[in-house]
Amino acid sequence: MLGYIALEGRGNADQVIRDAAHILQADGLRIVGAVQVNVDHDPRLKCHMDLHILSGDGIIRISQDLGALSKGCRLDPDGLERAVGLVAAALDAGADLLIVNKFGKQELDGRGFRPLIGEALLRGIKVLTSVNPGNLPGFLEFAGDLAHPLPEDKDDIIRWCKSPN
Repeated sequence: MLGYIALEGRGNADQVIRDAAHILQADGLRIVGAVQVNVDHDPRLKCHMDLHILSGDGIIRISQDLGALSKGCRLDPDGLERAVGLVAAALDAGADLLIVNKFGKQELDGRGFRPLIGEALLRGIKVLTSVNPGNLPGFLEFAGDLAHPLPEDKDDIIRWCKSPN
């Protein structure tokens, strides 16, 4: 009930999950969660990272501009928590599927979307996410035997999301 993809390359998993989410919504599934869109704005700076909330039209910026020479983490934890709050409210209204664009460092540390993933699984709601290959060991420790690796093919992901629990 916890499907995941682990793709290499910046933005590859974002695109696959975003495409699958839009098709599943068009097919009538009640989807809650967030998908990431990276916005290039200046060739000298790193992209903006925006989470598009699937249960509405909200967009939350989850990156901070730390400057061109910065090497630190750009994640804005306050932005991420705002997105989690919106998704939590939508989950309470009912869903067929929770999509969490990425199980990242915040989730590895027990924050971010991790509590919502657990809540959805307790309610019998499928969860779809992506995992950076470097975070895979920690994700698998969290997910245990609930983790189901999915191929990177969008059609296979859609079939898994629509299949009975």
